[in-house]
Amino acid sequence: MTDPTPGPSRRRLPVLRYALWFLVAAVLALLVLVWAFGRAEMQEVSDAAPFGTSFSLVDQNGAPVTEAALRSRPTALFFGFTHCPDVCPTTLYELAGYQKALKEKGEDLGIVFVTVDPERDTPEILKTYVGALSPDITAVTGKPDDVAAMLKGYGAYSRKVPQGDDYTMDHTASVILLDKAGRFVGTIAYGENPDTARGKLERLVTL
Repeated sequence: MTDPTPGPSRRRLPVLRYALWFLVAAVLALLVLVWAFGRAEMQEVSDAAPFGTSFSLVDQNGAPVTEAALRSRPTALFFGFTHCPDVCPTTLYELAGYQKALKEKGEDLGIVFVTVDPERDTPEILKTYVGALSPDITAVTGKPDDVAAMLKGYGAYSRKVPQGDDYTMDHTASVILLDKAGRFVGTIAYGENPDTARGKLERLVTL
C-alpha cells in the first residue's frame, strides 16, 4: 500500500518553485530600476542648459573661436599649457588616442585644448604643439583677460607660479566632457583608469 504522506523531497518542490519565482521577480525589478535610472539621467542631461559662458578667442590658425565650438559635437575640453612638463602632454596624448579609436568605429569626438598661459602660447606655438598629436584638436588662446574670463566661465582654475627667473602654471587637470549640445556630462580625472576613461568617452559620443 502506497503511503499518501508527501516525502521531504516533495514538500521542498513548492518552496523551491516559489523561491525561483521570487528571484526572477527581483531581477526584473532591478532591471526596471536600472532602466528608469538611465532614463532619468538622460532626461536630466537633455534638460540642462549648455555649460559655461560665451567667449571670443582664436584657434591655432588664428581663426575666431566662440562657445559654438563646444556646441556642435561631443567634446573633451581640457585646460593646460605648452610648457607643462607632464600632465598636459600626457592628457592630450591619451585623448588623441581615444579620439582615433572612436573615429575608426565611425564615432565623432572633438578635443578642445584651451591654454591657461596665453602670454607664451601663441597660435603658432599651439599649432606646432597639438599638430604633433592629432590634426583634429582645436587649440585655443587669446588676450590674457579674455582667456581668464573664459576659464572662469567654465569653472577652470589657473595660477601663475614663480619658478626662479621663469614661471609655471598651476591649473585644473580634469577633462570636462560636453555632449553635442554643449551640456555638461561629466569629467575624466588626471590618471583615471584608462578603461573607465574610455567608457566615459564611448558613452559621451552616443548621447
